[in-house]
This record gives sequence, structure tokens and C-alpha cells, in this order.
Amino acid sequence: MADLTPVGMAVLALLNERPMHAYEMYQLLMSREEDRLIKVRLGTVYHTVERLAGQRLVEATGVDRAGNRPERTTYAITAEGDAALRRRISTAIETPVYEYPLFPVALSEAHNLPADETVRLLVRRIELLQEQVDELDATIARVRTEDVQEAYWFVADYLRTQAVAERDWLQTIVERIESKDLPWPYRSKN
Repeated sequence: MADLTPVGMAVLALLNERPMHAYEMYQLLMSREEDRLIKVRLGTVYHTVERLAGQRLVEATGVDRAGNRPERTTYAITAEGDAALRRRISTAIETPVYEYPLFPVALSEAHNLPADETVRLLVRRIELLQEQVDELDATIARVRTEDVQEAYWFVADYLRTQAVAERDWLQTIVERIESKDLPWPYRSKN
């Protein structure tokens, strides 16, 4: 059996809470701001549920129809699904894996841009990171006032810590480029 995708993990985790249909899963993921962690698309959730059912990690437990809405199949996690979720969470927590994000590649090639353009782009990224930090601060404050147990949201603090570290590091890089402490090798081809 292949490793669970991040969406597969999220679906199984939701079904570990209670049985539900795919659209309800999608709504819950969005309301919990899980789209900060995974790419949440309605079609992907439906496809993931079908794939997990094919692997016998989830099973249909009933079909409902409310008014003119289409039929909705309710799913529950199986014992195999619970075991697969626990294994995947354990492995993902324990073993660092480099995920090849785009930003480090762009940084490694930034010398192909003029220094002033690179600074401008980095300053804009710093501003956007600060907006993320502010949003995460608001989310953390909200869940604290709602008395949500920290185990359910401490990932927001992790994301905030990452964003602050990146913001601060980039600010240092901008200052070093501007002060010429970081020589910039860009040469115009024109």
C-alpha cells in the first residue's frame, strides 16, 4: 500500500472523529483553515475518499438525501484505516523528509536578477510573511478564547514560527544586499 497523501491523512483524521460525507469533510477542512497545511479542493477530497474506499481504509455506512440535494454517501474509517493513519503520522513526525519546495530553488537562482529587483521582491515577500504572521496570531488568539485544546491547533504556532524565522532571515539578506555585505554577481546580458 502506498503512503497516505496529506489529503488522505486529513480525510482519515476527520473520519476518526466521526462518520461523515465528503462534502462535509471539505467544509470542515476549510473551516479549520487546513488549507494552510494541504491543498484542499472539493474534487480532491471526493477522489481521495474513493481511493481510500478502494484500499479498504474507509467504508460507506449509508446514503442520505436532504431535499433537492444529491445523495451523499457517509463514510467511516475502518480498523485498517486507523492503523494506516497512525503509521503515517508516526513516520511523518519521526523522519525528516526534504519536500523540494519552490522557494529555495528561486533563492538559489536569485543571482540571475538585478540586486534592486531581488531586494524589491524580497521586501514584498517579507510583507506577505508578516501578513501571514498576523493572521496566525489572530487564529491562535481566537482558538485560545474558544478554549480549543492546544493539541488541536499547535501546528498554527509551528507555522507562525516558520514564517517569523523566514521573515527575519530575509530581512537580514535584504540588509546585506543593500549594504553590499553580500556582493551581487548579476551581469546584464544586454
